Amino acid sequence: MGLFDRIKKSLFGQKDEEKPEEVKADQEEAVEAENESVEESTETTETSEEAVAEKAEAEETVEEESTEETEVAKEAVEEEKPETTETAEEAVEETETAEEAVEEEKTEAEEETTEPAEESTEEKTTELYEKGLEKSNKGFGARLNAFLAKFRTVDEDFFDDLEELLIESDVGYETSEELTDQLREEAKLQKAKSRDDLKRVIVQKLVEVYDENADSENEKLAYDPNAKPNVYLFVGVNGAGKTTTVGKLAKRFHDQGKKVLLVAADTFRAGAVEQLVEWGKRTGVPVVTGPDKADPAAVVYDGLERAIAEEADYLLVDTAGRLQNKVNLMNELEKIQRTIKKRLPDQPAETLLVLDGSTGQNALLQAKDFNKTTKLSGLVLTKLDGSSKGGVVLSIRHEMKLPVKLVGLGEKAEDLADFDAANYAVGLFHDLL
Repeated sequence: MGLFDRIKKSLFGQKDEEKPEEVKADQEEAVEAENESVEESTETTETSEEAVAEKAEAEETVEEESTEETEVAKEAVEEEKPETTETAEEAVEETETAEEAVEEEKTEAEEETTEPAEESTEEKTTELYEKGLEKSNKGFGARLNAFLAKFRTVDEDFFDDLEELLIESDVGYETSEELTDQLREEAKLQKAKSRDDLKRVIVQKLVEVYDENADSENEKLAYDPNAKPNVYLFVGVNGAGKTTTVGKLAKRFHDQGKKVLLVAADTFRAGAVEQLVEWGKRTGVPVVTGPDKADPAAVVYDGLERAIAEEADYLLVDTAGRLQNKVNLMNELEKIQRTIKKRLPDQPAETLLVLDGSTGQNALLQAKDFNKTTKLSGLVLTKLDGSSKGGVVLSIRHEMKLPVKLVGLGEKAEDLADFDAANYAVGLFHDLL
């Protein structure tokens, strides 16, 4: 199933859901079956107790009779013993069978209860995206709806105005131009003339920008269970949300039972080290720090040595976002990367550029600058919940061919979500279809 088909499924609710009445009926049948099994178990147990009582009475009778009669009675009891024992054993077996049946019923009931929980997790993720992208959706959706409401004919003026609209929505000049050219052809092929037809074609082409540049192997955060540690290097300008992203991700990994260490390598910004140390206290994750104004690469080296010695699963490195000038910043980041590779040639597993999503096309320019020096493996887009510029993801994926791996959709730690193209598109476009 293509990405656009998955999005239509989410938008129009084409999901096969079990009716509440059927679920209730199944649960009632399971309860009745369980009760019948328990009753059978009780009857079987009573039969077993009666057999034991009869045996006890027979033994008392044997003791009260004469020696001769005792011998005769004993023989009779001995003859009856195997039968009684067999009856008791059969009763025990039946009891065990009944108990197993009850356990099976319980297991089936638990399995039936698990499925809705999984569905609710998916629903929560979709809801998180819709809520986090509400401003972008209203901004982009309102502009597009207003634009289509006043159109009269699908001519060159229509496509010129559409291109301007896309640029204003932070889709980017290059991406907007290419998309508009594709839309011209697609509108002709599909003979799209009505407002609804045009909306569908526009959204479909926008969604295809995600699909054609997606690489499923590189979409998720890298993790090698044999690597101790997996090093994540976070870069980006001050104010983008690097330290907060590191703290939120540390909490996620720590909650998953992984051993995590943080490195406070932003030794130049006042309060940066203290901010990361505070995140460490909140999440229960140790933080490696150095002296005031220490060499960032030296602090990273200390963090590497400790992570290797303690066999940590993750080492998350927070770096500076500004030095005396951009050249010095890039040189410092290169030095940190050399330090990591010298000690662990296969690391860092991820070099993530953290971008403030509310900066729109400035985020794209930053991505191009940092990628020249640090060889980025992916992007983190933060503060999208407070921005109407979610369209920037389209231009970044189209022009940079870099995966967006994480998105910040709120202030809480769990609002830092793995990027999901389908959910992102639903959140951005759900009011347009």
